[in-house]
Amino acid sequence: MANKRTLKRAINGICEELFADCIAASLYGAVKHPENADALLSTIIKTESDFIARVSHPEPGMTAKAYYKDLREKFTEQVNEIVDQINYL
Repeated sequence: MANKRTLKRAINGICEELFADCIAASLYGAVKHPENADALLSTIIKTESDFIARVSHPEPGMTAKAYYKDLREKFTEQVNEIVDQINYL
């Protein structure tokens, strides 16, 4: 792990890209249900704030290396789910 600042910037950058992709898909794609796009946008925002908060406050009882490895894996899983949902808009 580099440091918390770098990890937070990476999370912010990825979530910004997801947000922009979702906006583009909702504006230029054939969206049948705009409420799905709105729900997905709010999910992206919640995911970003949740993982940023989790970077600053590691769980007690876990080593730092194990905690941040688990955090990156969970973030990657969440991002993959959001990308799949954007593809189905």
